Amino acid sequence: MTLPPQTRREARAAREAGAAREAATAHGDVTPDGIASDGVAQPTDTGSVTVRKGSSVLFGRGLLYVVVWSMQLIVSSLISPVLAHLMPPAEFGVLASAIALYQALVVLAVLGIDQASVLQRAEDGNDHKARGLITVGMLTAVIVTVAALVTIPLWADAAGFVGAHPLLLVAVLWTGPAAIVQISLALLVAQDRIRVFAVTSLLSSIGGSIIGLGLLTFVHADATTYAWGGVVAQGVAMVIGIAATRPRLAGLLDRATTVRAFKLGIPIALGNLSYFVLNAGDRVVVQRLLGPEEVARYQIAYVVGSAVILLLTFTNQAWAPHFAALRDAVARRQLAMHSRDELYKMLAPVLLAVTLVSPVALPILAPASYRVHELTVVVFIVALTAFPVVASGATGRLLLIERRGVTVGVIAAVAGVLNIGANLVFVPLFGIAGAALATVIAYVVLAAMQLVAITDRREWRGPGLRVVLPVVAALAVAGVSVVVPQDTFWNLIRIAGVLGCAPWFLRRLRAARGGAS
Repeated sequence: MTLPPQTRREARAAREAGAAREAATAHGDVTPDGIASDGVAQPTDTGSVTVRKGSSVLFGRGLLYVVVWSMQLIVSSLISPVLAHLMPPAEFGVLASAIALYQALVVLAVLGIDQASVLQRAEDGNDHKARGLITVGMLTAVIVTVAALVTIPLWADAAGFVGAHPLLLVAVLWTGPAAIVQISLALLVAQDRIRVFAVTSLLSSIGGSIIGLGLLTFVHADATTYAWGGVVAQGVAMVIGIAATRPRLAGLLDRATTVRAFKLGIPIALGNLSYFVLNAGDRVVVQRLLGPEEVARYQIAYVVGSAVILLLTFTNQAWAPHFAALRDAVARRQLAMHSRDELYKMLAPVLLAVTLVSPVALPILAPASYRVHELTVVVFIVALTAFPVVASGATGRLLLIERRGVTVGVIAAVAGVLNIGANLVFVPLFGIAGAALATVIAYVVLAAMQLVAITDRREWRGPGLRVVLPVVAALAVAGVSVVVPQDTFWNLIRIAGVLGCAPWFLRRLRAARGGAS
């Protein structure tokens, strides 16, 4: 039997890694598992080569997918101020809450099938069963969407959407196509089909915003009308995604693969719902305690501060297939630690730039009634979340590849409950800044729990001083800038600082692509 080229390469890499470990074992320096006599994992020469090559892929072609995914972030940042000016604050706040609810429904509709199909493809070395899981995911998305539609009268008012049922109807209709698009995109990334991936992703994200803005301008200036643009764009993107991935109807009859996928996917979905609570639950609490106007203010600050977090989320999605295809556990852990440290180094200039630019950007993004001069500290606190997100992303990828979906789900659920509890405590005390603080705390706890949960922590090393010191320096400058006056003189200095962050970031990116420290 002839193995596919990818499988042959993986088998050859595994043999080379095994030979390197055997050679080290013969000299008595390293055990057959790659662990030194003092219990610490030691990278072999082969492992170092794997890390360099893996880093080049992750920070090279892997970032192309991140760039495409990030276009929705750019468009969201550009559309949000337009919506804030076209809609009353209360209407904009309700739209933000409806979008957050739609995102939660998408998690339920996907049910972790996107991650399961990526792992299935990596384990099989072909698309056969993974394409069958696409069909399973489509059926699941339809069932969840229909169930949500027929039960709207039962939960709408309890969720705080009194009188906003038409908007909820559109948000739910948005769910099914969006879920199918997400499942299709996951397989397209695994297949490394950048062109069709880009078309599908850009249409589903940018297309919805453009169509919605057109409807808002020429039909009616309300949240419901805008939301219809997302339904139309996601529907077209869904058709393209289905045509590109060619789902196998026979997948519905493959009981063993489906059951295995749901065993992984259901805990992942529950965990992702908890991530939704981490990322969007604060807005629900703010709406209940402070009202939709404060949700609108928090949303504007969150759009700026969470830009880095969203980029990291896209990075995790783009990198998942590469880590899944790397079957040597020791090399995979080494690459996870290396990529984590490189992301920390790149985050230092990015977080500093985001904080510095916020006093300049916020007055453009929202009208004066939003009291934007008070939002800079919220942006800074939200942006801090990026660091525990990087840490949890590194360990979370390893846990998922080991199919420890239950562990990931339980940890995320604990962090989600903690976030809601912290919001209930801090929001009455500190307002929307308290909501941002609660999210940071919850993500730190999540990252710590995932670190405790990884299989063998003897192989895991924290970032060294070469990583920590630049990060601390950047955080110190960013923190000081928050209390500096927001006048013309200091804003010009802030802009100069942002421009200075660009070459710093590019230097770190070039180093990461080369696999250097």
